[in-house]
Amino acid sequence: MLVACGGSRDDFIGARVLDVCKASWPVCSEYAGCILGPESYSEGRFPGRGQVLVRVPEASTIKVSFYLEEVTAAGEETAITVHEEGCRARQRKASTGRAALDQMEKFGVFTQQADVTGVGDHLVEFDSDMQARYVVKVDVTPLRIQ
Repeated sequence: MLVACGGSRDDFIGARVLDVCKASWPVCSEYAGCILGPESYSEGRFPGRGQVLVRVPEASTIKVSFYLEEVTAAGEETAITVHEEGCRARQRKASTGRAALDQMEKFGVFTQQADVTGVGDHLVEFDSDMQARYVVKVDVTPLRIQ
């Protein structure tokens, strides 16, 4: 159904190292499978959900990016939830399955982002009923330099 456009998987990953996300990092009374940041990425399959920990040194934008492969169905919804440190607040960003694929076809990647003000560990959750393989990475950009 979809062939990735706009860049290759290798371009998307760059110099990052695979994290299989099989650990148990405590965050927000839950456990994230890994810590994602500028040095790492993970991969998996939709439909499904994932939880990662993102460390933020100051008020920042957390951008979650997916490179999609082997898409066989768009699904109804793909959502990313970014929690403030300690889970005192959260932002949920949802897209229809078609909108997520349209973004992927146009830009080569599907992204969602949220601004956070707290310093420390942030839980980032994602879930989708799409049928696809994905590569996920997280970028953190301080708000003061945007």
